[in-house]
Amino acid sequence: MIEKRKLKTYKDLIAWQKSYSLCLEIYRATKIFPQSEQYGLTAQMKRSALSVPSNIAEGYVRHGTRDYIRFLYIAYASLAELETQLLLAKDLGYIKSDDFKQIIGLQNEVQRVMRGLIESLKSRSSQNAL
Repeated sequence: MIEKRKLKTYKDLIAWQKSYSLCLEIYRATKIFPQSEQYGLTAQMKRSALSVPSNIAEGYVRHGTRDYIRFLYIAYASLAELETQLLLAKDLGYIKSDDFKQIIGLQNEVQRVMRGLIESLKSRSSQNAL
C-alpha cells in the first residue's frame, strides 16, 4: 500500500488530524448542553465524533486496502450522523450559531478530505488489480 510507505503512522494523515480536531470541538461544545441530554444527544454526538478518528486509525493499521477503505466508509457515515446531530443541537438552541458554523465547517472539511482519501485508495487499489 503506497499510502503507508509515505506515512509513519495514522496520526500523519490529514483526515485523522482534522477529524481528531473535530472530535475535540464536539467534546468542548457539548459541555454546555443541558444535563437532561447527558445520556441522549450529548452522548450520541460524542460517540459519533469519536468514531471518526477511531475508524480512520483502525482502518489504517488493518492489512489491505479493502479493509482500510471499509473503515473509512464507517468513519464517513459517522460524519453524516454527526451532521444531523449538530443540526438538531443548533435548532434546539444548545449550540451557538457561531460555534455551529465553525464546527459544521470543520465537519464539512473532514468529509471532503475523507472523500479524497477514499477515492485515492480506490483508484490505487483498482490500478494494482490490473
